[in-house]
Amino acid sequence: MRKIDPGAGAVGLMDKAPDAFRTISEVAEELDLPQHVLRFWETRFNQIRPLKRGGGRRYYRPDDVDLLKGIRRLLYDEGYTIKGVQRILRGEGTRFVQAVGRGEQRVEEAGHRPERDREEPLVGEDLEPEPESAPRTGSILAPDLRARLRSALDDLQECKRVLAALRSPGEA
Repeated sequence: MRKIDPGAGAVGLMDKAPDAFRTISEVAEELDLPQHVLRFWETRFNQIRPLKRGGGRRYYRPDDVDLLKGIRRLLYDEGYTIKGVQRILRGEGTRFVQAVGRGEQRVEEAGHRPERDREEPLVGEDLEPEPESAPRTGSILAPDLRARLRSALDDLQECKRVLAALRSPGEA
């Protein structure tokens, strides 16, 4: 969390009552997330409904903040996808995810498993190229999309090689 200069006239998070509404910048800071992620989540989770005032300024209620904490925990700590969190919200309800956000509830107790357990690696994991003859079992990507992603990865790896050569010209 960034430190707030008491002489700057800003009210710190600790100075507010626990039931006070929070601005998007305060919530983003508390959750260690960029503000645009919170705005994006509003489009994916209709349960997130901050109060909007003039000029579209958002004010999050304490329950909204708990819900956001729960969503963050499920996505970042537990390995769920957005669809997985949506499924939990539909099945268990908002109160359950808020309790997860407060640390009062564990997801395993409700019998849910994150999508991370699937055989397909997450982006950035196990990027060894597959031989073209390798069987594709359980791939969730269409072959044309997979080929485009592989091409993009190859381009990025080439960029990485070029940047490494520029950093140490005598070694490349």
